[in-house]
Amino acid sequence: MSLSFDSITQLFKSHPALRLLRAENAPLILSFFDRAFIQPNIRYISQSNLASMLDDMLYRIRDAEGQDAFPRSAQSYLDDWSHNDRGWLRRFYPHSSDEPHYDLAPSVEKTMTWIESLSARAFVGTESRLLTIFELLRQMVLGAEEDAETRITELEKKKKQLDDEIAAIRRGELEIMDQTALRDRFMQFSAMARELLSDFRTVDHNFRQLDGRVREKIAAWDGSKGALLEEIFGERDAITGSDQGRSFRAFWDFLMAPQSQDELTALIEKVFALDAIAGFSEEFRLKRIHFDWLDAGEHTQRTVANLSSQLRRYLDNRVYLENKRIMGILDSISTSALSTKMNVPQGDFMSVEDSSAEIRLPMERRMYSSTQQGHIPALVQDADGADIDYQALLDQTYVDRSVLLSNIKKELNESGQIPLHSLLKRYPISRGLAELIAYISIASESPFSVFDEERRELVEWRTASGVIMRAYIPYIILNRSGNDGAR
Repeated sequence: MSLSFDSITQLFKSHPALRLLRAENAPLILSFFDRAFIQPNIRYISQSNLASMLDDMLYRIRDAEGQDAFPRSAQSYLDDWSHNDRGWLRRFYPHSSDEPHYDLAPSVEKTMTWIESLSARAFVGTESRLLTIFELLRQMVLGAEEDAETRITELEKKKKQLDDEIAAIRRGELEIMDQTALRDRFMQFSAMARELLSDFRTVDHNFRQLDGRVREKIAAWDGSKGALLEEIFGERDAITGSDQGRSFRAFWDFLMAPQSQDELTALIEKVFALDAIAGFSEEFRLKRIHFDWLDAGEHTQRTVANLSSQLRRYLDNRVYLENKRIMGILDSISTSALSTKMNVPQGDFMSVEDSSAEIRLPMERRMYSSTQQGHIPALVQDADGADIDYQALLDQTYVDRSVLLSNIKKELNESGQIPLHSLLKRYPISRGLAELIAYISIASESPFSVFDEERRELVEWRTASGVIMRAYIPYIILNRSGNDGAR
């Protein structure tokens, strides 16, 4: 972000945290929020309880500062702080509750953390933060290293350091961390623990913003339901698969592991038992910080579950309204049909092209088979001029296709399909090669016939002079169609 004059001016006008710092009642607001939300680590409070707490605080302030201090009622202040122009409190109705509740805005919690950092600290640690920086850099470099040998070398260095440390301890050379180093690391632990706790409100806020955008899309959507659901789930997958979503999932899985909880509890108890930490009595809440993390994380999980449930109900309501509209249309059609039944119009008022659908099953279609191309010589030899007998061309045999079609239809009506060579055994060829070619032609004209070019069948017939003729033909299966017999 560029810190230009215009951007800073706009930020002072729009950002809730900066508006809070400029508010006249900022000391009252910040101190009350800290007492009501931050110190007890409460995620949301009912309106009656929060107003009662503010009443008690206003009574003490007026008793010390005078009755003119903060003259408005507690409920009036809460309404003002939760107004959209302020944005310091979020006012909402939880599931199965008729009473409004209040939650602290993430920007306000960050403002309070920054104000707390302004107070003078007796001890400012730098060593632990520098070591943390070095450790983070090492993890990034080693984690992104693709060379196996380089990784093995780094691990060997760590192994050697551990072996040297173990050997030094066995020799009695035990290095004890001094009190300054312990306090330094404890201060860093305190800051990171509190910052992590405040981040849960930001995660809740992001999920609620996502839910608001989804509801806006649903309200203005004019496409199909499938596209709408794809858009919604895409947005939810985007926030789940984002860096923040993956980091939160990894954090929650680690924290929910029983061994992690036991180890964390034991470590915190041992740290607070150290003499160097005895002076940090104001940090007593850190003893149960991991339980605060669990409460905040569980609240975030419930928030996501509630948003999903509300979105489902919202979609169900839209589906109900759409179904209601469809039923209204169907009812109007039924009403029109009944009125037409009682008063039938004269003449034709409706026409239907076909009374039934023509059904063709997929398995009735002929599978594709490549055709074999015949080779025709390009050179034609000239005749030798001898006398040629043309009588053979004039003595042609007439083949009646209707008779052949009748034979095919008769057999298909009985069996549904029949190979061509079986048909020719039942109806022997009497017209020679022309009749065989006619049968093959009829089969090729039908879309339900099957030709197997890889398989050959032998067909025989006897001529008028008693000569047996033989021909090899492809394996042909004649099939009956679903409508009118043989085709």
